[in-house]
Amino acid sequence: MDTNRTVIASPVLRILGPAMLTAWSFSASVLSGVVIPAASAQPCPDVEVVFARGTGEAPGVGPTGQAFADSLRSRVGGKSFGVYPVNYPASDQWDTGLDGVRDAGTHVVSMAGSCPQTKMVLGGYSQGAAVMGFVTSAAVPDGVDASSVPKPLAPDIADHVAAVVLFGLPNHRAMDFLGQPAVAIGPAYQAKTIKVCEPEDPVCSDGLNFAAHDAYAGDGLVVEQGVAFAASRLSAAAGGPAPLSGFGN
Repeated sequence: MDTNRTVIASPVLRILGPAMLTAWSFSASVLSGVVIPAASAQPCPDVEVVFARGTGEAPGVGPTGQAFADSLRSRVGGKSFGVYPVNYPASDQWDTGLDGVRDAGTHVVSMAGSCPQTKMVLGGYSQGAAVMGFVTSAAVPDGVDASSVPKPLAPDIADHVAAVVLFGLPNHRAMDFLGQPAVAIGPAYQAKTIKVCEPEDPVCSDGLNFAAHDAYAGDGLVVEQGVAFAASRLSAAAGGPAPLSGFGN
């Protein structure tokens, strides 16, 4: 009904910003000088979390990312542990979401090349979950100029990613309502991906409790769903990765 659509529109627009289709067709711009460095225990940690914060959160990994990283750190035993906060504005202007896709993808490729034994865990919350989901995508969304957006990662990069944990990922309903392309997890990452959604969160479920979308950082049980999945994937990761070819051609 029109009434429900009106109720849904304002919070979803606040969380996601203008249409993702605009973001994908926005001409790629070069990021300016300052990049937030990885807060790694050493140059090549055994495990690294690459996390994109949600809309309006201060630079860093955001409260949800911090809760996730802190808990996962306690689960990896004696392994060295690093955290990389994806460098992007996280504003309600979704054309800048491309900066996050570009920064995360570039960092993942760089780590895979310079630290091939590091197992990465990709994560994000809300807008950041969409950003990281697009990083894994095997193809540019239909109707988007492929020359204006980052190219999909080469298939062999997936060998260096142990898990993908997405909190409050905008679902098809949210994306469709705003005329945005849905996030499509690439085939190489699908078995490694968990989508964690708070009950009744309208951004990732059929619920209408908008407060639920802001509850991830404070809900230890929900955060632990992602942590347990990532920890199990890290435990299962074994063997040496194949040679790299970087971004796809």
